[in-house]
Amino acid sequence: MQLTDPILVTGATGYVGGRLIPRLLERGYKVRAAGRSLDKLSCRPWAFHPFVELVESDLLDFESVKRAVAGCGAAYYLVHSMNAQKGKYAQADRRSAQNMVEAAKDSSLEQIIYLSGLGERDNEALTPHLKSRHEVEEILASGPVPATSLRAAMILGSGSASFEMLRYLTERLPVMITPKWVHTRCQPISISNIIGYLIGALESEKTRGKTFDIGGPDVLTYKDIIDIYTDEAGLSRRRIIPVPFLSPTLSAYWIHIITPVPASIAQPLAQGLSIPVICREERIKELVPQRLISCREAIRTALERVKQELVETCWSDAGEMVPPEWAFCGDEEYTGGTVLECGYRAEIRASEQEVWSAVSKIGGKTGWYHGNLLWKIRGILDIMAGGGGLRRGRRHSTEILTGDALDFWRVLKAEKPYRLLLLAEMKMPGEALLDIGITPKGPGKI
Repeated sequence: MQLTDPILVTGATGYVGGRLIPRLLERGYKVRAAGRSLDKLSCRPWAFHPFVELVESDLLDFESVKRAVAGCGAAYYLVHSMNAQKGKYAQADRRSAQNMVEAAKDSSLEQIIYLSGLGERDNEALTPHLKSRHEVEEILASGPVPATSLRAAMILGSGSASFEMLRYLTERLPVMITPKWVHTRCQPISISNIIGYLIGALESEKTRGKTFDIGGPDVLTYKDIIDIYTDEAGLSRRRIIPVPFLSPTLSAYWIHIITPVPASIAQPLAQGLSIPVICREERIKELVPQRLISCREAIRTALERVKQELVETCWSDAGEMVPPEWAFCGDEEYTGGTVLECGYRAEIRASEQEVWSAVSKIGGKTGWYHGNLLWKIRGILDIMAGGGGLRRGRRHSTEILTGDALDFWRVLKAEKPYRLLLLAEMKMPGEALLDIGITPKGPGKI
């Protein structure tokens, strides 16, 4: 593989992919960033780097995968579904992996690198989610291109789903009634070490075609991790009461109610909490040496990033951006149903930049400028109906990018300083858009 060959990164706007790409660029690699939305890709901080090529690709669409793979020297496979409904994630993961293998057959790829999950295959309690991860490993390994699989457990970093679950549960619950999994042993790993191993697997030929367990230096119970968090956050130690009757499904809905992580993601995560996830071998340490960050240091760093609003990527970044069909001009009569519109206009003596400054801060800690109590009630109702409510908040208090999660909305367009288009992701009988437009009317007036 030549340094001039681009490195394909699938899931480029996801939590791990969005952090991997700038590190690859720092090391002089050319990167082909693949995602389902070019608009979303083009809003990433690295999108216009001279060594970056953006490509629209969906791993469920074979032709788009084939186009993305063409001409690349290696590929990072960082896409997996967390939709727990009706087991659809396993089917989607299986088809996506098969498409990658088929696309790689006649390509110039020399390696595929996959981030998988820890968990012993012969464990009878292995969850469907982890079984799916291992199935993807087998599918990728069955092709002619050597596949490297890196198995990780709990990822600690600002914005990760695991860290957000830990943060909200610990900060909001001084007393926790938990299942027995609170005493399950786990080997968490920091996001920095994850990125280090991903790049190391690319640069070490000895990793090709092999599977490695990767973890941090600490083996802890989840109770230990909660205690460490309280210490680093300056909180009093939480009283934890384990009980035998809370099932993973009930745990998932409890997580859904307390944290911003929806039940569809919380359920596969909660199911895996009852299984010890510890590295059985540590060969990777010799092939990819790096300083392993302790659980305490990883939590401390993540808390600092949250406080400083320096969260580079977030678990919610991976949300789909699928505008409803009726949103396209002229399509309303073909989509069926009823389209209802309601609009308001106001003339403001201010520049568009001044108005955009207020519009771009909407939601999160700022709120919605009017009727915040009603918005909160709507958020509570959304949680009761299985939605995420307002708890996702915002990635940043002032910066807003296409693809960002914003309370229970998704940013479809953020065209500074003229337009903010939001797609509703709350539970509701239909679909909804909130379109805020800023139109200059004259000097000092819009």
